Amino acid sequence: MQWTDLLGHQQQREWFRTAIASGRMATSFLFVGPEGIGKRTFARLLAKALLCQRTGYESLEFCGACEDCAQVDASTHPDLIEIFKPADKAFIPIELLIGEREKRMREGLCHDISLRPYSGRRKVAILDDADYLNIEGANSLLKTLEEPPPDSVLILIGSNLQRQLPTIRSRCQAIIFRPLSLDQLQTLIERNAIAETPERAREIAGLCAGSLTEAKLLADPELGEFRTAMFEMLAAEKLNFTELSKSCGSVIDAVGKDGRAKRERAKLLLRGCASFYRSVSLRLTGDADRSDAGLASAVDHAMQSWSTGVHGAVQCWQRCLLATEHVDRNANQASWLEDWATSLAQLSGK
Repeated sequence: MQWTDLLGHQQQREWFRTAIASGRMATSFLFVGPEGIGKRTFARLLAKALLCQRTGYESLEFCGACEDCAQVDASTHPDLIEIFKPADKAFIPIELLIGEREKRMREGLCHDISLRPYSGRRKVAILDDADYLNIEGANSLLKTLEEPPPDSVLILIGSNLQRQLPTIRSRCQAIIFRPLSLDQLQTLIERNAIAETPERAREIAGLCAGSLTEAKLLADPELGEFRTAMFEMLAAEKLNFTELSKSCGSVIDAVGKDGRAKRERAKLLLRGCASFYRSVSLRLTGDADRSDAGLASAVDHAMQSWSTGVHGAVQCWQRCLLATEHVDRNANQASWLEDWATSLAQLSGK
């Protein structure tokens, strides 16, 4: 992949270009922004630029043809360290950061990045899922962040600054990434063959808040149908919270036993519900609402029996966000679904 293949984030690219050219680039970065907008892609392109030996040390460009570039693309470069949260874990295991108990500080990210670069240029570490660093994990990174090894770059990737622990925020240069525009997301949907036609790509792009990850999920016809049915349940004169809980659980379980896939689908459904209540609150305050036709129709229906005003709509919106946090913490699915659906019925007066 080349820089020209990256859509959006030109401001961030120019910032790094200037920092590298001036020799003033920091060593620890925190990339934050919504899921599925290109943060990981940007981090890997930056790693390729930092590790390519055919370009100058102060250049953000890379040749794309040398062994270094090929190894970065294949995730086999000896000077590139990549850490992800395992799908079956609630947090990033400390063993990935500082090694198993009997090998503490002799393996793991903090050890590996302290070694001299194999190729003679830099060590680059990308720590994805920084939202899932617990206090123990964050503390284990402090020495590396405070006293970074020479010629090393550490990139942490998360969803927003508020979810990062203060010990991480204060020691990293934060780089904020914005959602992709409608046109950019449509281009990516078409490029990845997610939709059959440009019209369908445009429709999906309008539902995804600038996230390619969400676009891939919503392209599933069954999910699209359930989204409509879910809005109808939320808009009904009386919310059948038992049906809402069970039907959402069935859709989540349909992806199989992959914990990460189940969490992603659960969060997608919760974001859909949050968008419903957000649209209700906007309608009640008279603000402009750019909902898609299906959501707008459901909100029209909800307005006929809505009784708890803006305050109730906002509380329901916040309850959906809280449920998303429960999903991230690997809470028992049946329990959070039941509590969430029951709360929506109470807060909405339905």
